[in-house]
Amino acid sequence: MMNETRTVLAWCAGINFGILLIWSGGFVFAHDWLYRMHSRRFKLSVETFDAIHYGGLSLYKIGILLFNVVPLIALWLAR
Repeated sequence: MMNETRTVLAWCAGINFGILLIWSGGFVFAHDWLYRMHSRRFKLSVETFDAIHYGGLSLYKIGILLFNVVPLIALWLAR
């Protein structure tokens, strides 16, 4: 049971870090396109848009660490 849980947490962490890399890569390499797409619907300055995405990336990364990586490390140490 513990091995299955470790495997699931490792896969979850890997998938979530992949999503984080795609999001941050899209934000870096397609910034202008993303800003134009979002500014059609919402009135945002570039600074506000950047702050929202930076905060979202930070919150997502903290969530990955708290809910996937830390429990995975705890299970590895408990074996």
